[in-house]
Amino acid sequence: MEIYEATSEGTTDLYCVDIELYGSPQYGAVYILDDDRPAIIDSGTGRNYEWILDALDELGIEPAEIEVLAPTHVHLDHAGGVGYLAEACPNADVCVYESGAQFLVDPAQIWAGTKDVVGDRIEYYAKPQPVPEERIVELADGDTVELGDHALDVHYAPGHAFHQTVFYDPENDGVFTADAAGINVPNRPGVHETSPPPGFDLEGCLADVEMLEELDPKALYYGHFGDSETDGLLDEYRTVITEWVERVEAKRAELGDDEAVLEHFANQVDTDSPWTTQHARGEARMNTRGVLHYLDNRE
Repeated sequence: MEIYEATSEGTTDLYCVDIELYGSPQYGAVYILDDDRPAIIDSGTGRNYEWILDALDELGIEPAEIEVLAPTHVHLDHAGGVGYLAEACPNADVCVYESGAQFLVDPAQIWAGTKDVVGDRIEYYAKPQPVPEERIVELADGDTVELGDHALDVHYAPGHAFHQTVFYDPENDGVFTADAAGINVPNRPGVHETSPPPGFDLEGCLADVEMLEELDPKALYYGHFGDSETDGLLDEYRTVITEWVERVEAKRAELGDDEAVLEHFANQVDTDSPWTTQHARGEARMNTRGVLHYLDNRE
């Protein structure tokens, strides 16, 4: 377990826990915001939730002091550990966007869907534990979760998934981006696309990017690979996600067979990436499948 203080553009009181999602260092980022009402943003898959508790211990925060658990959305790489953390942090409200709440109370459907989408990579997940309904606080667009000096302003961002929100902290002038701004890999050029089925919607993603640009934050707190200064990353992602959809659409027209399209993009992965080859190929197939599903729905 590695924990570091997020300092992008003067960020304070925010710590990032590296939970090594898919066995890849820095790929899973869980945040702890230390304030009057301490909060944990996202949770990882649940496989390494104890690492988050270890990070709390390192920061001198008792689990009973945590008052807010705030998953950005209920995809299990972001929310699979919420049930485990809710049990360990008995005084925490579980604050989640309203359309995702049902999947925390009864995670059977999203667990089955995740197994179908990620295939053999399910070994990196733990079966999610249900969150008691009375612990859930359903959020709506425009709500604010007050923490003390800091706050989590809720902005609905459904392009990646219909249950996704981003949280803006005015004190830090930073946004917990979920997957609305793509994946920003340190020391590698370019933001990477993320377009999983079944909820990916290109027009929604572009609207989410526009919303983030209107917020104009100094810092982006990515759910993968940690915090970054904003610097033009949002405009870059607009181009990346648009061109990604165009490539998949063109390859489908060329090959005329969706399984061949999936294999084509799986075979294009960079084996020198920060991910394992298993994950890189699986991620490519998943993102391609999401675009194909979007193209079918668009037509």
